[in-house]
Amino acid sequence: MPDSKLLFIFLLALVSIASGEMDAKHLFILSGQSNMQAHRPDEAFTPAVEKALGRERVIVIQDALGGQPIHRWWKPWRDPEGQSPEQLGDLYDRLMKKVRTAIDGQKIASICLVWMQGERDARMGWGKLYKEALLGLHAQLAKDLNWKKKDLGFVIGRLSDFDMGNQKYPHWTLVREMQQKVAESHPKFIMVNTDDLNDGLSRTGKEIKDDLHYSEEGYKILGNRFAAACLKIVKK
Repeated sequence: MPDSKLLFIFLLALVSIASGEMDAKHLFILSGQSNMQAHRPDEAFTPAVEKALGRERVIVIQDALGGQPIHRWWKPWRDPEGQSPEQLGDLYDRLMKKVRTAIDGQKIASICLVWMQGERDARMGWGKLYKEALLGLHAQLAKDLNWKKKDLGFVIGRLSDFDMGNQKYPHWTLVREMQQKVAESHPKFIMVNTDDLNDGLSRTGKEIKDDLHYSEEGYKILGNRFAAACLKIVKK
């Protein structure tokens, strides 16, 4: 075969690969309990990732429910006595139903899990179990999406400074510590600080200070921080 034909075939293959890469989309999965439920992606997160990556190349899925422990997502979870709770992984299944519908027929370039949860586990005194659960949830998602675990981004919103004395939630600082350890365990894991987001006016106009939940402006800042962390991972 003449060299010119070989060159043409090679260039055609490159164009095909490049075209496939341009069509592939970046998937962002946001979940957790009340502070994720109150987060509105369209306020800051989605506009930020769309601006950076292109609107047509972004899929954002958020599904969250307030007051829930991590075992509503991570299926192998057991309590300190080794017992399995009645509700195990049901919210994960609800989330994944939305994810699978959104990605059906799509090429995926990257996946990033954004997690804002831990308050309930801190309240129940399950902090010692939290690191394993977080890592387990990440691995569970990677397996279910047939994605390499090392390539699955993980953004963790750390619990705020709401109960640093562990008065109301006995394992508050322990869960924070576990979140920090997980975030430091892999190059594509990033922790997002929330200590400055729970002062000011709530979404209902109430003045808050070091609250369990964040201010109206705080949720917008949280969305921007989540987006910045995700983009840092995607571009690595």
